[in-house]
Amino acid sequence: MELEVKREKLVFRFGAQKFEWNIEPRYWRNPLIYVGLLIVLPILAYFFYPTLLPTLIDANLLAAIAIPLSWMTLGTGRMNFGPQFYIGAGGYAAALCSIHLHWPPQVTLLAALIVGLFFGLLMSPLAILSGGLYYTLLTLLFPLVFLEITFIYTDIFRGEVGLSGIAPLINVGSFTLNQLIIGLGALLMMLLYMFIVDKVMRSRFSTSLAAINDDEEVAAAMGVNVNKMKIISFTIPAVMIAVVGWFYAHYYGTFAGVTYLPLTFMLKVLMVNMIGGRVQIYGNVVGGYFIAFLELLLIQVIGDYSPVLFPIILLILLLTLPEGLFGLYRKRHYREYLPTLHVRR
Repeated sequence: MELEVKREKLVFRFGAQKFEWNIEPRYWRNPLIYVGLLIVLPILAYFFYPTLLPTLIDANLLAAIAIPLSWMTLGTGRMNFGPQFYIGAGGYAAALCSIHLHWPPQVTLLAALIVGLFFGLLMSPLAILSGGLYYTLLTLLFPLVFLEITFIYTDIFRGEVGLSGIAPLINVGSFTLNQLIIGLGALLMMLLYMFIVDKVMRSRFSTSLAAINDDEEVAAAMGVNVNKMKIISFTIPAVMIAVVGWFYAHYYGTFAGVTYLPLTFMLKVLMVNMIGGRVQIYGNVVGGYFIAFLELLLIQVIGDYSPVLFPIILLILLLTLPEGLFGLYRKRHYREYLPTLHVRR
């Protein structure tokens, strides 16, 4: 075992393997600054503007949904129009276990993971058997069917009212302090998702995903197991999105499908994905904060008319910024990216 410090590079040797980590400022300076700002924002809001904390939490949770959705889109070569189905599955699993079995949030997280994995595996063949418009319609249909089920079986899901009495995510005695801790927790989950998906996109696995996204037949001819890659890229993001549903349930203490399963919530998530940078991992963070703060601004300025003006503004942005908001940054900083660990034999 040996550690070397070379110019702008750390080299770690372990047996026959050699690990290199670039430490040039352009690799870590700006990402470190941006992550620092994201951490400082809720702390500043806690001391100077506590009413802003829910908006920051909402922004991080929207980004946490859109990041795995980007992986799912790239890995399957298709846009999933029903990510809110997994939010509902994870949220209801956590809510029901908390209310009827009195499980704490740490245990209901396991239930959300299992339910997300089950439905992810169950629905993953859609990415193989259907394509184009059929895939879009099917993924759009599932959350709407789930919403109807919540109205039919009101004794279980409580219909439009939803489930209440869910154990809080955390309770330290102060509402504002609870909001700060939850905000930092939402930020940590979002950054963890970004780290995981970033590592996937920098691995050899991403080469196969890129080939599938470009042309499935060519990818299969190159020896890529297209079906396996699609199932993995569908199932794991579904589990990650289900965890966000668990977070919503314990954060608000109530969970109603009418809040997350309709088309309005789906459009918000897709707009985060598109406005941020058309399936750009880091662009989802920009899109999440932009959508959350734009919605807050419109509600405070024009009140009841915000639902009308909100989609119009987003449509204009989609037409005028084809590469998204993050695309503007990438044009000027095209060489910047997070440090990568390379393995050489």
